[in-house]
Amino acid sequence: MSERFPMSADGLNRLEDELRQLKSVERPAVIRAIAEAREHGDLSENAEYHAARERQSFIEGRVMELEDKISRAEVIDVSKLSGDTVKFGATVTIVDEDTDEEITYQLVGDVEADVKQGRLAISAPLARAMIGKEVGDSVELSTPSTEKSYEILSIKYV
Repeated sequence: MSERFPMSADGLNRLEDELRQLKSVERPAVIRAIAEAREHGDLSENAEYHAARERQSFIEGRVMELEDKISRAEVIDVSKLSGDTVKFGATVTIVDEDTDEEITYQLVGDVEADVKQGRLAISAPLARAMIGKEVGDSVELSTPSTEKSYEILSIKYV
């Protein structure tokens, strides 16, 4: 039995959308590109052919990876969660106690994490430090180079 991992329904939808795009658009396009490149003759010195084959290899690898992740996802309906403490699925707004910079993150599974999009992996040090905390609590984060303190401003489940 392969290990299952938590994921939001939104995260699962993003993976399924990417898989559909790869299978219905990218895969057929690369197959056409390979066929066109073959028509140009000698494959040993055909850069278009080799580039298309490399792209095909990437697509097939990503399709297998996505299918595996989707099959092992344990979807947690964040909209049904609630509470006053931080846990998986929470959208948490924190403020840096030194700079007063506010940041909002949703705590998500490792597979769907994307800090630039405000999705923080539940296994990340900051997320682990927030688990179980309430609004107004201070969160201490120690890294080898710095100590940071954040205050939790809000916790939402949406």
